[in-house]
Amino acid sequence: MSPPLEKTINTWMSLVMKNSIGNFMRFAKEKNYSLPQLKTLIHLSQNVECNISTLGDEFGVTNAAISQLMEKMVQQGLVLRTEDPQDRRHKVLVLTDEGKQIANESLVARHNWLSNLVNVLNQEEQDQVDAALRLLIEKSVLLDES
Repeated sequence: MSPPLEKTINTWMSLVMKNSIGNFMRFAKEKNYSLPQLKTLIHLSQNVECNISTLGDEFGVTNAAISQLMEKMVQQGLVLRTEDPQDRRHKVLVLTDEGKQIANESLVARHNWLSNLVNVLNQEEQDQVDAALRLLIEKSVLLDES
């Protein structure tokens, strides 16, 4: 990668991290939720049914650690833990309405800066950025596949 392009991409990534992740972390602090709780709520909001093992694999932690986190979230009324109809030994995790609301609010907080940024770009600029990002995504997928 050419040094100017690499520097530009690093600057962009720093801005995204500072603003997007910063807003996400401020939201977590204001609402008194941990980052693992919010990450779990978002994951559950994007995956209709999930179980302890799936979450443990997804987050790279033990089933015991996820179980402990889930217990707290069940007690907070954010997650329902029910039996899997096909195998009563397994528990299925689904969000409550409150859990869905918190997940959505956290995503809005995280994406708010990006929405504001897009709104200050004119249509031609939006098209240019869209084309460049699509190219980066396409090339990133190729790297992931190799």
